[in-house]
Amino acid sequence: MPGGARGDSAEVEPHGGGVAALTQEEALEMIKESLHGGQEGESDYDADVTHVFVVLGASGDLATKKIYPTLWWLFRDRLLPDNTYFVGYARSNIKVDDIRKKTFQHMQVKDDQKNRLDEFFQHNSYVAGSYDKAEDFQHLNEEIKKFENAGRANRLFYLALPPSVYKEVATNIRASCMAQGTFKCRRSGDERKCWTRVIVEKPFGHDSDSSAQLSNHFASLFAEDEIYRIDHYLGKEMVQNLMVLRFANRILTPVWNRDNVACVTILFKEPFGTQGRGGYFDDYGIIRDVMQNHLLQILSLVAMERPVSTKAEDIRNEKVKVLRCINEVQLNDVVLGQYVGDPEGKGDAKEGYLDDPTVPKGSTTPTFALAVLHIHNERWEGVPFILRCGKALNERKAEVRIQFRDVSGNIFRPGEIDRNELVFRVQPGEAVYMKLMSKKPGMLFDCEVTELDFTYGSRYAGVKLPDAYERLILDVFCGSQINFVRSDELVEAWRIFTPLLHAIESQKPLKPLPIPYKYGSRGPREADELAAQHNFKYTGAYKWVSSKP
Repeated sequence: MPGGARGDSAEVEPHGGGVAALTQEEALEMIKESLHGGQEGESDYDADVTHVFVVLGASGDLATKKIYPTLWWLFRDRLLPDNTYFVGYARSNIKVDDIRKKTFQHMQVKDDQKNRLDEFFQHNSYVAGSYDKAEDFQHLNEEIKKFENAGRANRLFYLALPPSVYKEVATNIRASCMAQGTFKCRRSGDERKCWTRVIVEKPFGHDSDSSAQLSNHFASLFAEDEIYRIDHYLGKEMVQNLMVLRFANRILTPVWNRDNVACVTILFKEPFGTQGRGGYFDDYGIIRDVMQNHLLQILSLVAMERPVSTKAEDIRNEKVKVLRCINEVQLNDVVLGQYVGDPEGKGDAKEGYLDDPTVPKGSTTPTFALAVLHIHNERWEGVPFILRCGKALNERKAEVRIQFRDVSGNIFRPGEIDRNELVFRVQPGEAVYMKLMSKKPGMLFDCEVTELDFTYGSRYAGVKLPDAYERLILDVFCGSQINFVRSDELVEAWRIFTPLLHAIESQKPLKPLPIPYKYGSRGPREADELAAQHNFKYTGAYKWVSSKP
């Protein structure tokens, strides 16, 4: 009907396709439009300017399995500026063809995309060099200059490297490889300086002191808006959706507080062990690997107050305020575990953590942790936030579970009413669903648990959601730091966990030891008991089944 009047076609039935069913092409066009718009017009994305993306550690595992495939996907979908070139740098004496062979199996290339893949690798080059020699970085700089337009290009450096070489690499980038010259902004017409941006992978230090030393070193070389501390969980669709779901839905505002919420559980589970990478994992453990970064970042988004805008600094200010309200984690609020083999299991399930030949003999590094945190502010005082993560568990899952308080004045049979829960499923299969009580079909007032279900695979059937690394690398091109960790966030995160980590890793005879749990289980029984002590009710009777497109 003309003029925006409502007709019969104005609404779409749930899961019914229609307006909800974006095509992949439409989704890509929406992404391209957002690149040029940014957050309230803040985007630095300029398709006309030459960009050089340098992968430091180009021969390593992260670059092979994640960074190069991500750059290919962005290039394939024409989401990067046209004049974007890629330079690999590592100690290995290899060529671009070697990188292509190593990365191909991870790139998901279809038959009709092989010409585009050829074009991608034509935009690639490689330089071999050390990480601590200035002359090698001068050689890298000469390679970058080959792609510049009249001596002008924006430069991005991805540190896909061990943290042990961060300081030397950062020093050499600053001394030899910073962008020079200016470019004319297509949107504003202003003359702007070519920029340099450095992407740093976690872990950002080992504890408060080492993190402060690293942060101070980077701060002496780069401005804060040149540093992008990447936590890939902040690039996941459902984690980013927390902002919209929380602050764009009036129905949630009145109940998002201590008067209505019994507890909040933030969960990360992997169904496999260290898979031969135990030597690396043993240096960090599950708390540094997952809890202190991924889960704490999600907590801050769940618990923060409404920011004054969607600008990066306004959002990050509120996240820091929440973290400052959390005390250091206490040992009596923690359960640690380490998986052991299941004699009746199959394949890897028969082997425990200590059976991994790369793990030091007798290691007490935890592969499971549950920690209860408390936020001491007006909104959340008294509400436990339960962070739970582990390897070799019974399923792959990452989610946020808001469990609401019991119904007052229950008129139904005792024990028949379960708590309402609002669940944000991060992976696998992005979804939001709410557990509600409903009447069973029949003549009596018998109750059962059901759900209101928003599953991405149904609502956006056929649309490939961008990978977390795709989103975050595009954010760097745009100059958006919303989904990156600011230095003061890092300070607070380490403050909360450093005393616990030092206690776990001390050489004292009474230090806490991990509780053995069987490969493929839910984790230590003591973790369920601690969660129950902090007002989490687990029934185990209900299992959510994702809607099918």
